[in-house]
Amino acid sequence: MEEIFGREGLIARAHPEYEYRPGQIQMAEAVMHAFEDRHHLIVEAGTGTGKTLAYLVPAVAAALGRGARVVISTGTKNLQEQLMEKDIPFLQRVLPKKFTAAYMKGRGNYACLQRIKRAENAPVLEGLDDVDYFDEVRQWARESQTGDRAELTELPEKLSFWRHIDARTETCLGQKCPDFDPCFITRMRQRAQDADIIIVNHHLFFADLALRGGEYGQVIPDYGAVIFDEAHQIEDVAAEYFGFQVSNYQIDDLLRDLQLLPINDSSVNKELTRAAGRVSRFADNFWLGFKEGRGEDGRAPILPGTFARRKQNDEIEATALGDAYLSLDGALERMETTLDALRDKPPEVDNLIRRVRELRFALEFIVAGDDKRYVYWLERRGRGLFLRASPIDVSALLQDKLFDRVETVVLTSATLASAGRFDFIRRRLGLADMDEQGEPNPLADKTNELVAPSSFDYQKQAVLYLPSKMPDPRSPQWTEAAADEVIRILNVTRGRAFVLSTSVSGMRALYERVAARVDYPCFVQGDASKSWLLDRFRATPNAVLFATASFWQGVDVRGAQLSCVIIDKLPFAVPTDPVVAARQRFIEDAGGSSFYEYSVPQAIITLKQGLGRLIRSTTDRGVLSVLDPRLRTQAYGRMFLNSLPPCRITNKLEDVAEMFADEFNVQSSKFKVKRARKDSALASPDFEL
Repeated sequence: MEEIFGREGLIARAHPEYEYRPGQIQMAEAVMHAFEDRHHLIVEAGTGTGKTLAYLVPAVAAALGRGARVVISTGTKNLQEQLMEKDIPFLQRVLPKKFTAAYMKGRGNYACLQRIKRAENAPVLEGLDDVDYFDEVRQWARESQTGDRAELTELPEKLSFWRHIDARTETCLGQKCPDFDPCFITRMRQRAQDADIIIVNHHLFFADLALRGGEYGQVIPDYGAVIFDEAHQIEDVAAEYFGFQVSNYQIDDLLRDLQLLPINDSSVNKELTRAAGRVSRFADNFWLGFKEGRGEDGRAPILPGTFARRKQNDEIEATALGDAYLSLDGALERMETTLDALRDKPPEVDNLIRRVRELRFALEFIVAGDDKRYVYWLERRGRGLFLRASPIDVSALLQDKLFDRVETVVLTSATLASAGRFDFIRRRLGLADMDEQGEPNPLADKTNELVAPSSFDYQKQAVLYLPSKMPDPRSPQWTEAAADEVIRILNVTRGRAFVLSTSVSGMRALYERVAARVDYPCFVQGDASKSWLLDRFRATPNAVLFATASFWQGVDVRGAQLSCVIIDKLPFAVPTDPVVAARQRFIEDAGGSSFYEYSVPQAIITLKQGLGRLIRSTTDRGVLSVLDPRLRTQAYGRMFLNSLPPCRITNKLEDVAEMFADEFNVQSSKFKVKRARKDSALASPDFEL
């Protein structure tokens, strides 16, 4: 690793802006040892460590040396693209041994040639614009080598008809498809089959892991090791794909594909039309039963008694919604029977039968709601309504399907530790000392740890500003006080800030109160796409961006354009969220403290992600501000502070202004302080705000 990452190493000779980073070498050596010893590894590598190359180089060496491909799973498609367009080509030029790499996304990102042909004569377009867009997509699909919708840069980000022509698993005919050989999924998998390194994202990885061994589901070729970048996300992603889901879109797609069956027998078509009509009618009645009840993010629990209740004599009585389910299931069963009875069935019929059976099974599981290992909930997204059953604890599933079966799994992120320890991530992912039965966990000893030091000097590059007079975040005075404080900070930093909120309502409230009272261009999440907002922010001097969860991670704005990150509240997970509430109950029922074992460490990791947007290079500098007074007033606040980068802490805006004094050429004596005395006080371990 020293020969590659050292001051005179391969990378230093090939990259004119290369910086020697001891933490990068430590991480690369730890990853290399994990491959050699066939162990797992947890690495927190803060911003500035150079973690991407630190895991890529050992991964290449392991893939070539062991002859077993390595999968690298990222948290976002943006990071996938960075690896494939920047980091991988660089290493292919620099490293002495040649290697190959392939890029795989989820199936929904790719066009299906067969579905495009069928859509040419189907009513899938919603307006005149869609007609032109569809013609462009059809022409593009004939010429594209990948079928990846990311190539359609000139078309709107959201195409209403895309879900009718994508290559999702449930509509795939597999090898029975007449377009199997030229299929974009087939070609993608062939490229991956020939590669030493495969770049995927977490959603594809866990969708594949949940379906491995199935006829239609598996996409990723077999592998010998996995590296998870942004590994703090994988619990939530795994829970999504190890559960069950039914949506109104699934039924709509099923009925539309039924209409497109290539069957010429008029009597059969008439019977199928009647079957489809029954399903459509009963499905509409079923979904109407969920018109009430939703949280801010469209998520709500499915409560006991939703579908059936116990009478005083202990008999079970179906509710109105339960009766609606029974009618829908009966209609689906009749459709399945009708399809199964067809003679000389085309492959599309077998596909529909499989989909009906899977839909009925998932719906029955969710309606029964009697497996205590799952949480049952609904989610609304636009016109879509999704019923879900998610495993409350994925640790045993990950032990069985991942850590026991793959020789080396590397988990890395800039935020995995809480107060310098990995206890939280170990418990959540199944790598703790004890398993869920209270037995010693052999995986614990097979998993090493490392906190790789950052190359940034946070003492010089950053100030953490904690306002001294803020009301409780739950009080009626909070929003106005927070807006006033944001304005004061922005006037000192001259904009150039992210204002990150823990909720959409909080974000909108701050934006509405602040934007009209500052002289800086203000943007707010939701008014345009994320990529457009970021581009405008980077290009607009003194801009301010108000945003929420999706901007807390995976966003990179370097230089003075982003000199301030303001976070309104400590990012505790919403306790009314059905999945969060179920996880908390699970911990409490086992005799633990859900607040200290789940809520606090998860919030610490999220806060570190938000603050990690600020310092992205050795020349960056700026102010981090958390408006929530609980960071100072509550005992657990010290756990948060101990987990943050070791920057200076202040409750005086004068100290914030001093950070920019040279840049703004501020001469006012108001900002001239006795530096030695102040630095000494701030450095003291007993320093109190």
